[in-house]
Amino acid sequence: MAMAVQKLFPDAKVTIGPWIENGFYYDFDMEPLTDKELKRIKKEMDRIIGRNLPLIREEVSRDEAQRRITALNEPYKLEILDSIKEDRITIYHIGNEWWDLCAGPHVEYTGKINRKAVELESIAGAYWRGDEKKPMLQRIYGTAWESEDQLKAYLHFKEEAKRRDHRRLGQVLDLFSIQNDAGGGLVFWHPKGAIVRHVIEDLWKKIHIERGYDLLYTPHVGKADLWQISGHLDFYKENMYDQMNIEDELYQLRPMNCPYHVLIYKRRPHSYHDFPIRVAELGTVYRYELSGSLHGLFRVRGFTQDDAHIFCLEDQIKDEIRGVLDLTEELLLQFGFSKYEVNLSTRPEKSVGDDDIWVKATSALTDALDDKGWSYQIDDGGGAFYGPKIDLKIEDALGRKWQCSTIQVDFNLPQRFDITYVDSNSEKKRPIMIHRAVLGSLERFFGVLIEHYAGDFPLWLSPVQAHVLPVTDTQLDYCKEVTNKLKANGIRGELCHGERLPKLIRNSEMLKIPLMAVVGAKEVETGTVTVRSRFGGDLGTMAIDDFVSTIKLAIESRASI
Repeated sequence: MAMAVQKLFPDAKVTIGPWIENGFYYDFDMEPLTDKELKRIKKEMDRIIGRNLPLIREEVSRDEAQRRITALNEPYKLEILDSIKEDRITIYHIGNEWWDLCAGPHVEYTGKINRKAVELESIAGAYWRGDEKKPMLQRIYGTAWESEDQLKAYLHFKEEAKRRDHRRLGQVLDLFSIQNDAGGGLVFWHPKGAIVRHVIEDLWKKIHIERGYDLLYTPHVGKADLWQISGHLDFYKENMYDQMNIEDELYQLRPMNCPYHVLIYKRRPHSYHDFPIRVAELGTVYRYELSGSLHGLFRVRGFTQDDAHIFCLEDQIKDEIRGVLDLTEELLLQFGFSKYEVNLSTRPEKSVGDDDIWVKATSALTDALDDKGWSYQIDDGGGAFYGPKIDLKIEDALGRKWQCSTIQVDFNLPQRFDITYVDSNSEKKRPIMIHRAVLGSLERFFGVLIEHYAGDFPLWLSPVQAHVLPVTDTQLDYCKEVTNKLKANGIRGELCHGERLPKLIRNSEMLKIPLMAVVGAKEVETGTVTVRSRFGGDLGTMAIDDFVSTIKLAIESRASI
């Protein structure tokens, strides 16, 4: 592709072109491209494939590579060359016409690439090295497969993902918005989205209370000194907002909840009898993200984490981790997520804490996973500097995996904040601290839910569970009675009128309402409703009390009607 671009646009400068999950991209310093020019590039690629040119590997010295790149006047390649650590540099040639720095390997000839299984997908702007102070480049995305059928399957997958895009559905279903007048990456939850969040939060709180957690609410700002003690100002400053001067003291919007939970622990002395101590908070945090990296609900600047911290003794780590795994499964199953990818990350090269505690903590995480019976992969050396961790990805309806839950043992914050307890020998010891989040951020999880269900939320989670639809306005008073009865029973019912019945039904279907209660003269006379289900079709006529009890039973059992 890069060869084709430079054949058609000789002034284009090449930068970097990596493979990504379902294809590749290449960034060019050039004038903005159009979709029409993308087609020209694809035709030129097809010609290069058709010529069956050899791909030839060459190994050169760093000086020779630098000389050749300088001769081509490719400044970005010089910068890339500087970042390569190896002494010998590999170059790949396409015939005798074009070459690039590359580690390889490649097919032997361009003709081995199936031109009918290659597609150029889109154009985007991207800053060089992701730095908004550096030049804006033209990024071309493409995908390549072994067969045309594979490409067609992938394009079908893409169309389905587009149909499920939470940003589009968020507007269509009036769930949320991000208002430019307020700032990028800041989420406005509309009434329909807010009620779903309310249901999620209520379930989250109920399960945590049942499993022995105490709920917390803590401030959104704190003294900057707090973040100095925690180490965030040393290790995380680029993701934190600027400090505020209030009465000659510096304050900071919180990027994390953990230091606040530590302060609550420190408010009084603790004995070994007190453990384990479990605290949980739906805590809103603020993190700076480049505007170019913001993406709907998936990448925002303000979000609510389902944060919890467990303070425990060394010999309690395994049982506490197992408890978190059980809680995680219980909560995720409620939303229909039953397939997980689990990773256990161990001690990195740079870390805090002595060898003994790392071994104990890692063994405890391993034993808890083995007890749970979950298969997992080990990411050797991939743990945080402050402790080993378990990361869990959930699989959605399209088979995509989303980073969701994390469980991290922390030897760092207890030391930084000097938190202690008195053991059975009346000696001061330091407790173990476990960070954990199950849903991750509510915003991101809601985005995943929207795409998982394609906006067709199950009955118990749907923002509006039933529409009450009159055949004519003469049934309005009775419809109001039905709607009020639904609401009085905790059912999210809504009266819709002002249009002909077929239009009301179509509107309800477009808004993905699970149930419709149609009311005509006969229903008023008999005290009934005629029920239509989004998933089950016509369900016949029901007495109002029967309709209510059917819905309540389905909500309780997480079933559809």
